[in-house]
Amino acid sequence: MELRLRGIKKSFGEKEVLKGCTFDFQQGKIYGLLGRNGAGKTTLFNCLSDELIPDEGRADLYREENGENELSTDDIGYVFSTPILPDFMTGYEFIKFYMDINQRKSKVNHSIDYYFDLVKIAPEDRKRLIKGYSHGMKNKMQMLCFLIARPPVILLDEPLTSFDVVVALEIKRLLREIKHEHIIIFSTHILQLATDLCDEIVILHDGILEKIDHQLLYKEDFEAKIIEMLKDEKPNE
Repeated sequence: MELRLRGIKKSFGEKEVLKGCTFDFQQGKIYGLLGRNGAGKTTLFNCLSDELIPDEGRADLYREENGENELSTDDIGYVFSTPILPDFMTGYEFIKFYMDINQRKSKVNHSIDYYFDLVKIAPEDRKRLIKGYSHGMKNKMQMLCFLIARPPVILLDEPLTSFDVVVALEIKRLLREIKHEHIIIFSTHILQLATDLCDEIVILHDGILEKIDHQLLYKEDFEAKIIEMLKDEKPNE
């Protein structure tokens, strides 16, 4: 399975944020999408998830069994940097609802409490309104959505920055366990997080995607080289 991006462009007024993003993301790998704040990482994710309509280009999902087809919203699990959840529901109600609607296609076979335990949401918080949850707790709820639905493509937009060390380590472990079934793209501006978690590093620089030689990850001057590549870029977003 491959996610194939071809010439994706997006401008806001006179600001050209994405200038023709072309790349093939492969199943079984966690990709670190690295770029400075404002480089266009969230814009790219929003174009892939239909939150935004790109000005040009396309994204296709290739599977051996049925060839190449246009990427659809059903193919994507998107963890937003700013969580979007139904504040009027309790955490328990929302997860139960989400499990029910994904029961058939994802073959959910765990209990509701199993998922809450995964991300360390305390029993006394599970039946509270999501409205009263902290940013970190809401981010955990978003994580549970893709763990339940298990879509082929998972987009993670700066998701670990609000987690404590224990939960962040658990999420990293879970991502490594499930990656063989998915295409996972992890957006971050934190270099150490990308090198720690990801199999491949892709830089979004000056509106273009560029793969970094994997062997560079193990060299002492890797960080210095990445910083040198990015330092002259001007933020777009």
